[in-house]
Amino acid sequence: MSHSSDVGIDPDALASFRKLVLAQGRLLYRDLPWRRTTDPYEIWISEVMLQQTQVSRVDGRWQRWLERFPTVDALAAAQAADVLDEWQGMGYNRRALSLLNAARSVADAGGVMPSDLKELVALPGIGPATAAGIRAFAFNLPGVYLETNVRTVMLHEFYPDAEQVPDKELVPLVEASCPKDAHDPEDDPRTWYYALLDYGYHLKRTVPNPSRRSRTHVRQSRFDGSHRQKRAMVVRALLSYREGAPVSTIAQEVSAEERRAGRPPVEEAYVLSLLEELAAEGFCRDQSGLWKP
Repeated sequence: MSHSSDVGIDPDALASFRKLVLAQGRLLYRDLPWRRTTDPYEIWISEVMLQQTQVSRVDGRWQRWLERFPTVDALAAAQAADVLDEWQGMGYNRRALSLLNAARSVADAGGVMPSDLKELVALPGIGPATAAGIRAFAFNLPGVYLETNVRTVMLHEFYPDAEQVPDKELVPLVEASCPKDAHDPEDDPRTWYYALLDYGYHLKRTVPNPSRRSRTHVRQSRFDGSHRQKRAMVVRALLSYREGAPVSTIAQEVSAEERRAGRPPVEEAYVLSLLEELAAEGFCRDQSGLWKP
């Protein structure tokens, strides 16, 4: 199925595409834990956890998070160190702080997760795709939910031979294909995006990954030994010294971890620069020479 941007979206091609995806969705449906709820807070947590993270890793961690922080108000009342501690192993610690800051904004506004797109994207860490996911899965509202599996389907079906396809080409297709109301439970925004996700997941496992032909596709830089990894090491060290520790102690912790990985120890001055970097982002603070999370 091909698409020509200069002639617009062909209605027959779009109808055929929608029929195909809905059929694939019924055939390939994955009964995932976060699909058994429509609670906006629970959906939000799942959407953030699933960003660049395998489903198998999220299943279990999502449930554990909700046991510890069962509501948006419970998360808002938590200490940053506890939120970071629960997030360890999920990668991208910034996401945990964004969740905390967004929860506090929602709690301050009355504790109800918004359904409005503009209100959602105004919250820390919530971009257009995450907002569209919350709207579709929690509120059954239409939107442009362009995440990696959705992108995979669009590229496979509409751009089978193209390279470097920009998202601006895909957005009109995603928008046009999404049903506009929730009156048909077999073809509403929630069901439609589940079908796209499951078909995209299937395609990634059965054909050369179409999403690599997207202009947005970037190969992940090496993590082992990187600045990003050392930041994560410093965060872990901070979490093990809740009452605070001097730079020298944190440097020793990071150096020990580096040696176990067969890499040279880190300089104390470098660890200090990492702490200052993290402090500027709200991860930690210097209190009379002791660094605390």
